[in-house]
Amino acid sequence: MHYELAEVNIARLADDLDSPRLSDFVAQLEPINALADAADGFVWRLQTEDGDATSIVAFADEQREGVGVITNLSTWRDMESMTAYVYRSAHAEVMRRRREWFLPIAEGYLVCWWVPAGHRPSTADAEERLAHLRRHGPTPYAFTIKQHYPAPGAVAADRELGPSRDWQPCRA
Repeated sequence: MHYELAEVNIARLADDLDSPRLSDFVAQLEPINALADAADGFVWRLQTEDGDATSIVAFADEQREGVGVITNLSTWRDMESMTAYVYRSAHAEVMRRRREWFLPIAEGYLVCWWVPAGHRPSTADAEERLAHLRRHGPTPYAFTIKQHYPAPGAVAADRELGPSRDWQPCRA
């Protein structure tokens, strides 16, 4: 069975989406989402019919004092393709400015997990995985970019291969 990497990250808004404070962020949503959609290894992202994910209500427990939470839920071919987009594309500049637009979240705000290829995770799935990560730390069930796990079966397949029969130890 093949797997894809699911990820969700949430952000607690520092103001209303239509506020002047968030205008630069909102102006970048469409081009950054288009960049993700075209990125090598991108598979799917949660969005409304008009291509917007900011209006999707999720993570109600995170909303405090009238401050909304936005959710980015997507699937990728693998960790390498997702991190290439996140850290080595124009998305990285948006991330550098996140403190201008979002309030801190003390607990984890990003979680990854493996799903069967073609599966589209729900926001309920994402909330469950984030809660698990917060309770137990990184595990194969829910992990982070910094401490991640291979897709199910990947380690077992590598172990089954073992060393090549042609392999010989170095002799000095």
